[in-house]
Amino acid sequence: MADEVLVSTDGHVGIARLNRPEKLNALSHELMTQLVAGLEKFDQDDNIHVIVLAGNERAFAAGADIGDMATATPIDQIRGNQFARWERISKVAKPIIAAVSGFALGGGCELAMQCDLIVASETAQFGQPEINIGIMPGAGGTQRLIRAVGKATAMDVILTGRFLSAQEALHYGLVSRVVPREHFYTEALRVAHDMAKKPPIALRLAKEAVRKAHELALSEGLEYERKLFYLLFATEDQKEGMRAFLDKRPPRFQGK
Repeated sequence: MADEVLVSTDGHVGIARLNRPEKLNALSHELMTQLVAGLEKFDQDDNIHVIVLAGNERAFAAGADIGDMATATPIDQIRGNQFARWERISKVAKPIIAAVSGFALGGGCELAMQCDLIVASETAQFGQPEINIGIMPGAGGTQRLIRAVGKATAMDVILTGRFLSAQEALHYGLVSRVVPREHFYTEALRVAHDMAKKPPIALRLAKEAVRKAHELALSEGLEYERKLFYLLFATEDQKEGMRAFLDKRPPRFQGK
């Protein structure tokens, strides 16, 4: 079986690169199986603090593999339970940075939105064009896109199938930063290495708190945040970080 996802490490950063260039990284069942396995392995590795998920310059992922779905019945979909893999990605505790260039469409857009921040090439295009083939987003597109860009733009993208340019995605808050095409991957890696210098436990809990903001009422979210804030005072990294600040020296975080 070909490696449809290439995994590697660079210091405290785990890297997963989608590897179906001839299919614009279409998200086949095998690719998703390999991707989930790679992300979960990074999540369990104490030496990895941050994860980068990347495509290539031409495409992050141009959507689901239509060949996997064209003749499927509702019962096939239920039995296949393909979205269970997506739920497992949502449970990855470490921050995931998407490095996106070219097409991020359909499932590719949904996959990018499952990441915690997106570094986009100036050539990136985001969209949910499922409507053009008789279906609708099914891996979170209707739910995550509206939270990222608002109702009006989400309705426009989902009901017309139009694409958002990288600059539009930045304007609407879908992506974190836009860089020249030749730098999209190195910039994502740079951000990951910068993030990986931070205390690992605080990184995980901060990610968890921000994600809960989408699900909880404000009063519940504030209570949840406060509990995680208090919890961090049980870590050695909190003591080290504050001592280093007072001593005017760089902190040495241990993930403890």
